Amino acid sequence: MRRLPTSLRSRALDPRWRAWALALPATAVFVAFSLVPLLSVVRYATWRWSGTAEPVPVGAANLLRALGDDALWQALGTTVAFALLALPAFLALSVVIALAIEGLAIERFVKALLFAPGLVTVGGSAIAWYLLYNPDFGLVVELTGLRLPWTTQPFAALVYVVLFTLWQQTGYGVLVVSAALRGVPREVKEAARIDGADEGEVRRYVVLPLLRPTLTFLTIVGTVLALQSYTAVFLLTRGGPFGSTRVIGYYVYETAFERFELGYGAALTLFVLLVTLAVAVTQARLLVDRGARGAA
Repeated sequence: MRRLPTSLRSRALDPRWRAWALALPATAVFVAFSLVPLLSVVRYATWRWSGTAEPVPVGAANLLRALGDDALWQALGTTVAFALLALPAFLALSVVIALAIEGLAIERFVKALLFAPGLVTVGGSAIAWYLLYNPDFGLVVELTGLRLPWTTQPFAALVYVVLFTLWQQTGYGVLVVSAALRGVPREVKEAARIDGADEGEVRRYVVLPLLRPTLTFLTIVGTVLALQSYTAVFLLTRGGPFGSTRVIGYYVYETAFERFELGYGAALTLFVLLVTLAVAVTQARLLVDRGARGAA
């Protein structure tokens, strides 16, 4: 057998080259399924295109149109309202439940029960919720006579989507917070108890400050998911009633696949991406700065 040249053999043994070789498959997947589609979206955003006719290059006209699109800003406002309702509740439930079940015999069972909705497909979950809470023929109205007005009242519809989202995602938040609680040094809590702190004070003044990085992570992830929310609205309310649940993700879908403005839909996608990045970076900096001031 022919031996490799000395230069190639030395490169093959170099840890840096081995690291690049090991990263190559993941890099190829990232380029093929993330970078190339993103560049395609950027390209489509410069077209006026219905998907069937020939595309017409329009440059930055679609992005300029987005800045003056009242429906887009209304959808963004709805998305912000959705986030303001869902995110604090998500964080509070994750922390309270994780603290409540910490160390109990049923801790694993409760975690499994809470995480189970996230394992069910969103489509199946939405069908179950629709059949349970439909105000005309749902199981809840049949058993209790309680008609939930989510099909006619705008705020009730938004709360309905928020509750569905919390039902699906709270288990994930509880798992993340529980994992962080296991990283809290037991010696720190014992020292606080020896100094006379009761259990509530230990959790408030010792445990919660140590959970700040975890809560920062959940806040950023929850905000990004809220800005990209679409599936629950599509399956449960279709943006109604009266557009009260038309979040920005659903507005992008309507534009691209119901009005067949694929070029403008691509421009809206870029707009959502830029807003998401700006919000995530701003949140991270604010929360980290606040944590640093608190530590000081």
